[in-house]
Amino acid sequence: MRGVDVAGADIDALWLFDGGNALHVNGVDVVPFVEAELNRRFPGRAERRAGDPEGLRAAWAVLERSWSATLERVAAMPAGTVDISVDGEWSFAQTLRHLVMATDTWLRKAILEIDQPYHPIGQPNVEYGTDGYDLSVFSTAAPSYAEVLEVRAGRAAMVRDFLATVTPDDLSIARKNPWAPRQPETTLACLHTILDEEWEHHRYAIRDLEAIVPATA
Repeated sequence: MRGVDVAGADIDALWLFDGGNALHVNGVDVVPFVEAELNRRFPGRAERRAGDPEGLRAAWAVLERSWSATLERVAAMPAGTVDISVDGEWSFAQTLRHLVMATDTWLRKAILEIDQPYHPIGQPNVEYGTDGYDLSVFSTAAPSYAEVLEVRAGRAAMVRDFLATVTPDDLSIARKNPWAPRQPETTLACLHTILDEEWEHHRYAIRDLEAIVPATA
């Protein structure tokens, strides 16, 4: 775009930082500035690309602390907050359900190669189609928030337990990409995807909770 008048633009691009993508404004690539600001707002996010077991364990620990603080915040908000959708996005409860599905996809299916990896409480992302999972395994009924919290905590513990014993050699083992089985991945790449999913959806959750607060006050 050249010679344009831009006012009030709001760009939210999950893959803005992938593959060396650039976004130039008046000749300046602003991606590094956006990345740095997100890392400042979310302490620990910068560690999501750790490449060794110790770094990955530290990255997961700080992520869990961030989610714990957010869960405490939500618990203090008015009843029903967890089921409110902002601008058609997933509610807080649905976001947690999606992270269950993401863990099942990248840990239980891709890394652990479990034949039936998915918990029915998961919230699938239909943008990926049905190649990565069988939609019939997911429940159509909305579970209670207490159920969501229980399953979510169990999946987070699975990641923590896996990282507790993972070795450098384990990180280089070849895996199948759940969405493109012919595309090779590594255990490390799968773990990075889990961390990316966690941090991005945490950002979305915080964004929407801040939009809900004045509406429920």
